[in-house]
Amino acid sequence: MSAEATAVHPARGADPGPRRRRRRHRLLIPLGVAALLLTTTLVTHALDQPDPDDEGFLSPVATGDDGGSRLADALRERGVTVRRETDARRALRTARAEAVTLFVPAPALLHPATAGALRSLPSTSRLVLVDPPRPVLEAVPLRVEPAGRRWAAQAVGPDAQGLPCPVPELRQLGRAAVGLQRYAVAPGDTASVQVCFDGGLVRLLRVPESVVVVGASDPFRNDRIDEWDNRAFATALLGGSGPVVWLDLVGPEPPPESGGSGGPARPTWPGGSTGPGDGDGSDGDDDGGPGDGTDGRPAGPGGSPGGDSQGERDRGSDPPNPLWSAFPGWLWALLAQLAVAALLAALWRARRLGPPAPEPLPVTVRSAETVLGRARLYERAGARDAAAQTLRAAALNRLTPRLHLPPSAPTADVAAAVAARTGDDPGWADEVLHGPAPETDRDLLDLARALDRLTRTVAPHPTDEPPPAGAPPPTAPQHTDAPPPAGGPHPYQAEGDPR
Repeated sequence: MSAEATAVHPARGADPGPRRRRRRHRLLIPLGVAALLLTTTLVTHALDQPDPDDEGFLSPVATGDDGGSRLADALRERGVTVRRETDARRALRTARAEAVTLFVPAPALLHPATAGALRSLPSTSRLVLVDPPRPVLEAVPLRVEPAGRRWAAQAVGPDAQGLPCPVPELRQLGRAAVGLQRYAVAPGDTASVQVCFDGGLVRLLRVPESVVVVGASDPFRNDRIDEWDNRAFATALLGGSGPVVWLDLVGPEPPPESGGSGGPARPTWPGGSTGPGDGDGSDGDDDGGPGDGTDGRPAGPGGSPGGDSQGERDRGSDPPNPLWSAFPGWLWALLAQLAVAALLAALWRARRLGPPAPEPLPVTVRSAETVLGRARLYERAGARDAAAQTLRAAALNRLTPRLHLPPSAPTADVAAAVAARTGDDPGWADEVLHGPAPETDRDLLDLARALDRLTRTVAPHPTDEPPPAGAPPPTAPQHTDAPPPAGGPHPYQAEGDPR
């Protein structure tokens, strides 16, 4: 039993295993909390940002937070006619036929062919694009390019780079929330470009009207129109050049019809031409132009105002919104990387796929070295319960034969027999031999000492018995580095082993 007691002796001092785990927890817990906060913030921001694909985004008939009904009502109060169009072809035809302001709140939904057709608008019409992406800027083309995007829209004044805003209707305004996407003038094209609101608004001059690019949708939305000077900004921008043709796309625009079977597909526009600007501007087919509704919106079937019936049916339907499209692609990529990292960490921590398999040692190892090595493994793993089970099993293997009890004897009988031999309390003996696992290394060491005392008392080892009277005292063995004698066994080899 002294060997078992020695096995747990290295754990007498402070336990390094829990300290290492605590140090690891001090590092992992703050990192985990920071990663959780970062992920929550990114997901919340992504869900909070309006998406042009959302139903009712900047629609003049939508009353939700992302709708534009309050802006449409403000324009009508100023006497501006608002015509809602859900077809880009008819909106372009109207803009080519009369002097209007073509308002495109979601340029990202335009088909590339339609975006390229915007270049053919006459100079009598004003084109207003809200936060257009780079492909739309290149397709029109416009002589500006994105110059940095903020986390959220910032309210900025009309001045830019220390100079007053050159747009007359916007010069006297206050701060407006247009500082989300900033734009810069392309090199070499500064003569006909006017920049306002710290780069959040760019106006490209044409005679007599212009193309205006606004870097944020916040001034036009219902939930932000009454903040800062957003209402005055939006009404001044859209209400100064005749009626407003509001292009309200219900989703990504389908590709235009091809212009023939013998060549590359080109969009077919009303009037028989292959694109706006290719003909003389006449309307060759009457497939439903803008109507004369009482509120300025296109007349529906039967002459009733309200817009395109097919567009209303598309808007009233419940489009599929799968989880995959509800979040940006970079979020799914981040989750996939985190899952791969977690899998690699699990494989690294597992190290093996099953319990250890016992195998015979190739050589005979001294019992003291075996006990010491196992004790160090228990100490490193913090397996006090396994160490206690090993010590108790070894003690019972020595006690039951001396007590003439079978190995399967009840625990109460073993404890009573041990207590009868040692004079201890049977309850204490039962707790030592069959009690719960120790909670600390100090408890494990006390258990080892108690088991050692019981086995020395009940089943003493021959070396533990006192020597007879008159016997010489034992001498310590002499250890030398000399090789074993010829023909003798190796120090790590049992006698009688043929190897």
